[in-house]
Amino acid sequence: MTILLKTMSVRVSSIQIMQVRVQNKGESVWKSRYDGDVSANHHHRTPYRAIVTVEALLRNSDSTKTRLSFEPHPLVGDAWDALRRSLVCFRGQPLGTIAAVDSSSGEVLNYDQVFVRDFVPSALAFLMNGEPEIVKNFLLKTLLLQGWEKRIDRFKLGEGAMPASFKVLKDPKRGVDTLAADFGESAIGRVAPADSGFWWIILLRAYTKSTGDHTLAETPECQKGIRLIMNQCLAEGFDTFPTLLCADGCCMIDRRMGVYGYPIEIQALFFMSLRCALLLLKPEAEGNKDIMERIVTRLHALSYHMRTYFWLDFHQLNDIYRFKTEEYSHTAVNKFNVIPESIPDWLFDFMPSRGGYFVGNVSPARMDFRWFALGNCVAILASLATPEQAGAIMDLIEERWEDLIGEMPLKICYPAIEGHEWQNVTGCDPKNTRWSYHNGGSWPVLIWLLTGACIKTGRLKIARRAIDLAEARLARDSWPEYYDGKLGRYVGKQARKHQTWSIAGYLVAKMMLEDPSHLGMISLEEDKAMNPVLKRSASWTV
Repeated sequence: MTILLKTMSVRVSSIQIMQVRVQNKGESVWKSRYDGDVSANHHHRTPYRAIVTVEALLRNSDSTKTRLSFEPHPLVGDAWDALRRSLVCFRGQPLGTIAAVDSSSGEVLNYDQVFVRDFVPSALAFLMNGEPEIVKNFLLKTLLLQGWEKRIDRFKLGEGAMPASFKVLKDPKRGVDTLAADFGESAIGRVAPADSGFWWIILLRAYTKSTGDHTLAETPECQKGIRLIMNQCLAEGFDTFPTLLCADGCCMIDRRMGVYGYPIEIQALFFMSLRCALLLLKPEAEGNKDIMERIVTRLHALSYHMRTYFWLDFHQLNDIYRFKTEEYSHTAVNKFNVIPESIPDWLFDFMPSRGGYFVGNVSPARMDFRWFALGNCVAILASLATPEQAGAIMDLIEERWEDLIGEMPLKICYPAIEGHEWQNVTGCDPKNTRWSYHNGGSWPVLIWLLTGACIKTGRLKIARRAIDLAEARLARDSWPEYYDGKLGRYVGKQARKHQTWSIAGYLVAKMMLEDPSHLGMISLEEDKAMNPVLKRSASWTV
């Protein structure tokens, strides 16, 4: 083996990524290692410059040939074995991964189905491992399901709706495989997923970015699929806001949890899918020019609205605390007529002097001040958060580590609701008791989103610490779906074991941490044309 000491050195914040090319029998791969660590003093970090450097690294190297240069954690091999056991095939071709392979549970329920949102971390793991075919198969089959007639009782869903999940039905006598899709008609509460179409577009862009294969996205079928999703989201109605109005339980939080209205998770995914759609649509294709113009218009309005009205830091909280109410006309400062007395007591102690986040929901006279992890992490990856805001979100996670991370990453929301509020908000849901499931439970799958956000902001120390916590427990606890308790110490009371996205989320986090160039699949650079004139966040210092 001939080693060519031809190196490519790129500095991401204070991390030195050394690329050493190794040539073996004519085959070349880039091997990566880290030289140095993230500085403890993050006042000198420049997150936006860091992500530009990572994106440049992806463009200048063959990401499909990137391999790790150090011994992987023993858990990685076990995780890959478990992930492959969850694969489901359709007519001999791998099509997706089922939600869980838990033989200890008597009731299968719908955990033997392929969920669109659940498959995303599995798809990313396969893409990062150089196995794109399963992702391509998944994208094409879900696109086929989009074209099905979708009815719940006597109501017909919109053309753009994507399924929440599907199941491969095998007929051993006839030797035929068929697909059965669920668009929400079988879900608890009968809620259609608002996020499935967004995840599909985001995954199509990740596939294109990873493989360099633009032919799939440019097929008439995929172009039509993107247009249908966009048309459904951009349809004109009675809204006075650019955000997307949603029902409770329409996303990862799929039970009644008070996220109806304009939840941060949906708005962040909506923003990211709009940007991905703009990159994937061909301007010359019939019907695309008009939709692309509408996307650009919506992006400008949405980015301003989210960065202005959803953002909360210490100074903004103090302003809301001092708000006047019942203001009339366009000169109003308290535009949503938020009553200061509605600010929950916990928030005053929770909000640090440095740090901030996008609140859970904003609508007339209502502001949900809860922290939601998925929406805030996606906001960083999509560059919905400005570089200053992204840094402030990471500051908050560091400052409130015990609350948001605890002993098992990552709290899906904080804080838990309890008592009379729990009765009113959840309808006395026995699954969403305090610090359990979606009511303040800890979800290991979210670690891939946290890791991506950490890399983008140059805060890898946070990601390493979180992954170390996960590695200490996940395999020993048989890869549970979620953890309960204020610190996430206990395996969830109804958590399935061998949960596929817990496994895949860990693998994606691990691979991104060991090769940050993978971040390019799921990260979008800041579009400065969309930046409104905003005051610099009080939680950011240079």
